[in-house]
Amino acid sequence: MKAEKVKELKVFAETIRLETLKELKHRGFGHVGGCMSIVETMAALYGGIMKIDPQNPQWEERDWLVLSKGHAGPTLYATLALKGFFPIEELQTLNQPETNLPSHCDRNKTKGVDMTTGSLGQGISTAIGVALGNRLDKRDSYTYLIVGDGECDEGQIWEGALFAAHNKLDNLIAFVDVNKQQLDGYTKDVLDLGDLGEKFASFGWHVINVDGSDVEQIHKAVEQAKESKGAPIAIILDTKKGQGCTFAEDVLLNHHMNVAGDSADEAIEACEAVLTKLTE
Repeated sequence: MKAEKVKELKVFAETIRLETLKELKHRGFGHVGGCMSIVETMAALYGGIMKIDPQNPQWEERDWLVLSKGHAGPTLYATLALKGFFPIEELQTLNQPETNLPSHCDRNKTKGVDMTTGSLGQGISTAIGVALGNRLDKRDSYTYLIVGDGECDEGQIWEGALFAAHNKLDNLIAFVDVNKQQLDGYTKDVLDLGDLGEKFASFGWHVINVDGSDVEQIHKAVEQAKESKGAPIAIILDTKKGQGCTFAEDVLLNHHMNVAGDSADEAIEACEAVLTKLTE
C-alpha cells in the first residue's frame, strides 16, 4: 500500500475516534471501551474497502456491515457521518429522545446501518443470512461482521461458525475484536476461550491474525481474505479496549463510562494532537 493511502487511513481513523468521543461527551456517557477498539477497523473498511454509496444507502450491490457488538454503534455513526450518509451535526443527538442514532444500531433509524444489532451473538446469524442471500442472487458483494471476544461466550456464535463453514461462505469476513475485556472483567477470568484464532480454525474458518490498531495490516488482511476460497474468513484483531482514549485505556471496567468534564476534554485534545501530527 502506498504511503499516501496509509496516511489517509490513519487520519480517517483518528478523525473517527475524535468524532466518536465528541458524540459520547455530548451524551455524557457511553460504551467507550468497545467503541475505541474498532476505530481502525472502521477506517479500513469505509476508507476504501467496502462498496458503498452514501447517496443510495440501500444500493443492492453494496457490501454489508453487521456490527454484532451493537453497543459500539457510536463509532459506526461517526464513520457514516464522515462518509456523508447524514450530516455530522446529527452525531450530537446520540441516544437522545426521537434520535436517529440510538445507543445500539437500528437499521430502521440510521442511514447506512445495514442490520439492527445489540443482543450479543445474534449478529453472526443475520450476517450469514445476508451472505447466503447475496450468493443466491449471484452478487459479488461481501458481508463484513464484527464480533467481540466477550461476545464469543455466546453459543450462537459457534453454531453460526459451524453453519458458515459447512456452507463455504467465502463472501463472509468476520472481524473478532480481541480486546481482552468484557463488561465485568477480563475475558480470561470471566470465561476463558483460549486462542480464538485456533478456535475459529477448528470450526473450519480461514484465520488471519493482525494488530487491530494498524490500519495497513487490517487493509492487507482483507485483501488476503478475498483471495481465500471455500471457507469463511476470521480476521483476529489484537486490540486494546479503550484504545486511543486517555481516560479509558488501562482501566478494567471501561465497558460503559461517564464521558464528561476535564477527562473528556483531555481525551479530545489528545486526539486532536495526534491528528495535527499526522497532517503536518
